This record gives sequence, C-alpha cells and structure tokens, in this order.
Amino acid sequence: MATRSAFEVVSAKLPAESLKTVTLFLAGDVMTGRGVDQVLPHPCDPQIYEAHATSARDYVKLAEQANGPIERPMAFSEVWGDALAELDRRTPNARIINLETAVTQCADAEPEGINYRMSPENVGVITAAGIDCCVLANNHVLDWGRSGLLETLATLADAGVTYAGAGQDDKSAEAPATLTIPRNARLLVFAFACPSAGAPPSWAAGPRKPGVNLVTRLSAQAAEAVSRGIHAVAKPRDIILASIHWGSNWGYEIPQEQMDFAHQLVEFGRVDIVFGHSSHHPKGIEVYRGKLILYGCGDFLDDYEGITGYEAFRDDLVLMYFPTMRTADGTLISLEMVPLQIRNMCLHRASRGDAEWLASILNREGKTLQTSVKLGLDGVLRLEWQ
Repeated sequence: MATRSAFEVVSAKLPAESLKTVTLFLAGDVMTGRGVDQVLPHPCDPQIYEAHATSARDYVKLAEQANGPIERPMAFSEVWGDALAELDRRTPNARIINLETAVTQCADAEPEGINYRMSPENVGVITAAGIDCCVLANNHVLDWGRSGLLETLATLADAGVTYAGAGQDDKSAEAPATLTIPRNARLLVFAFACPSAGAPPSWAAGPRKPGVNLVTRLSAQAAEAVSRGIHAVAKPRDIILASIHWGSNWGYEIPQEQMDFAHQLVEFGRVDIVFGHSSHHPKGIEVYRGKLILYGCGDFLDDYEGITGYEAFRDDLVLMYFPTMRTADGTLISLEMVPLQIRNMCLHRASRGDAEWLASILNREGKTLQTSVKLGLDGVLRLEWQ
C-alpha cells in the first residue's frame, strides 16, 4: 500500500519541480437553506411547500428536539464550528463546496416538493469560511426557479465567490471556474449535474436560458464530449477538477456507469480529481492512475437532525477532504480527512468512536477499490492505496 512515508522516501530522488504540491479543501453537500437559514441573522420567509412541512422552522424544532436548544441568531462563522480552526491551521490553497441551495428571496418555488432557499443577506455564511468556489450543478439550485438561480449567481458574484456548473446560458454553465493556485498554476473547476441525482432535464441551461450544466447520461459519448470541452480551455499545467452530482442519496453501491465515466475522464479528459456527491453519507474512494476519485463525499452542512429513517448511515458524521497533489501533473500525494459531526446545526469534532466507525465504513467500501484508511492519534483519517 502506498503511504505518505513511502512518498517521502521516493521524493528524495526526484527533481525539485516534481515536489511542488497544492492542497485543496473539498466539502460535499452544503445545504444552508431551509432550517439552517432560519437560525442565521437574516432568514427568509419560512414558508415552504412540502408534503409534511409548511415552515422551514419545523426543521429547527426537530433539531432542538434531538439535540437541545439552538441560540438564535447564529453568527455566520458559528455554523462552521470546529471546521474553521481546521481550515485556519491547514490553509488550503483553494476551498470548494457543493452549495446545494438557492440564495434568493424569490417566492416562486419549483414543484419538486423540497425547496432549499437561503437569504442573500446570509451569504456571509459562505464567505466566513473563505470559500473560493461554489459548485452549483445540483438538484436544488433551481428550487426557486430561474429567477432564484439568477439571484444566486448575482449574490455570489457580489460576494467575490466564484461558481461553476450553472449560468445565465449554456455557455456560462459549461465554463469552468478558474482559481489561481501557488507557483503560477491554475485550478479549473468543471461541474455537472445528472438526472440520477434528481436534477430535472428541464433545468438544463440553453441558449438564452439560465440553468445547470446537465449530463443526461453517463455514457462513453458523454465522457468524450466532456473531455473535448476540457481540452478546449485547459492549459498544459492546469489542475483539473470535475465535480459531478450523481446517484441516489442513500446506499454504498457505486454503479458501474459511474466508475466507467470517472475512469474515462481521467484517461481522456486529463481530470486530476473527480469530486462526486449527492449521497448523504461518504462512499468508497478510489485512486485511478494516480488520480483521486471521490464517488460520494456525503453531506457537510444540513438541517437533517431529528429526521428518522436512515440512522444506520450516520449522516450526522461528515468529512473535510484535504487532497494534496503534485502541481506538475496532478498526481495524488495524500488525502487527509477530518471527521466532524453535525449537532445543533453546526460542526463539532467527531468523537474517537465516531471516527473509528467512519474508518470502518471507508475500509469496508474501499476493499474492491484497493483503498483503505488509517485513523491517526490526531483523529485524522489518511488514505492508503495500491
């Protein structure tokens, strides 16, 4: 199994250029709408249109019933809890999240049945964590229609936060977010949503039609088209991240079509990281041809406390992902994951027992992918691979 120490031994023999690295922070579904929005300083009108709830405040009540009172309003930084100290300590070169909510006051809910919305006045919850890029190709960014999407885009832009995967038309939705990383390098973030994760085909962006960057089918032809799009804009030394919102919310199975699609992006699209999400819990991790594939990062922030039915998946346990790659060619050097727990709608460091549980799940699911994790005395999970 490859380990960090093994890399350090080999690296002593490599030219200096090949030792330069970049570290990212990745987080799965960040759902700051609905109940989370209601505990922030400037909540939206709480009305929602769900079969079992008519007010976003109902989710605050469920959380309080499960874990005790939540003081309101909650400061923007408080939502991130112990994650902020970890970010301050590690100072990653770029911070990327899947923002799975509309940032809007628009009152026209789409008829999906679950509608996430955060007030634009609460966008400080994104900037409080120094987020550089919000991925918007998912199944909730148009929960409040195209007007809500346009307000989301404008709010993020005004806050100085770049985004990928949605836009005012198909060209802007397809365009990557471009982030500057050390040593005059660039990180390009491409983002795609799939119907298998609940993104309706009608949400696809088109000429003069706001929407998301949709991949309707995970086929070889689609992978080829995505690869062509990447090659059209990427420069030789760019680091390429492909964010994909795919698959169901629950379950550990990785469909073969997802594996094939991810492998094709690495082989032909020169993708260095496949950043997959939609599952409400972490899934198995693969390193393919030296490149990281996260099939399901799990939720990171949500208002699910007190909701019953899927307790066995422990969706209250979340991970901060810190991949470090060689700048010269995007090869994965290490992946460290920090376990946290969502409690009272903010993030707390996970207990040793909970971290061990996450390690056991990742080891079980990693067997067929030839990966495993080790839990350090510092409570950090470190990936090993063949």
